[in-house]
Amino acid sequence: MLERLEKQFTFLKEMDKLKGVLRRTILTHDPRRENSGEHSWHVAMVAMILSEYADESIDVMRVVKMLLIHDIVEIDAGDVYIYDKEAQQNKFEDELTAAERIFGLLPEDQAEEFKALWIEFEKKETPDAKFAGTCDRLIPLLHNYWAEGHTWQEHGIGSSDVYEINSCIADGSSKLWDEAKRIIEESIECGYLPSK
Repeated sequence: MLERLEKQFTFLKEMDKLKGVLRRTILTHDPRRENSGEHSWHVAMVAMILSEYADESIDVMRVVKMLLIHDIVEIDAGDVYIYDKEAQQNKFEDELTAAERIFGLLPEDQAEEFKALWIEFEKKETPDAKFAGTCDRLIPLLHNYWAEGHTWQEHGIGSSDVYEINSCIADGSSKLWDEAKRIIEESIECGYLPSK
């Protein structure tokens, strides 16, 4: 038991590094950038609160687990900006290497479970993974809207890019995609997002 607990403590200590990985998104109440630990917590809450809008039957606890672990790989691989198409090209390979190292700190059964959940999330083939992906794309969109387009404007992102990147919201929830499209259109009308 002691060896197992030591491995779990080692993993928990390593996870603390996720709080130091900064994302592009700013907080809605503060101009500082959020970190990946905050994002993981927030998106897990999104899944719990909005699960009723999933198009298919989902296991909310599995979705929450996926979302709590999906960005742990950023401890090694860093946060890759979703609109940076060039940086996205090697993202999976870099993150897989990180997943093997970081999840490998855990006892074998937990390491295998976490890696399998992470891969399921990345593939987005199951109802749980599709809805987790929906939540993961929705919350940054909402952040940008609530922050009056701050990150979009900072990086010169236009509406066509926002539509393209966020269209995967529809994979897990047609209702949330309808709302996301309304938010994108309102962002254009309010001048938060350039129409291009």
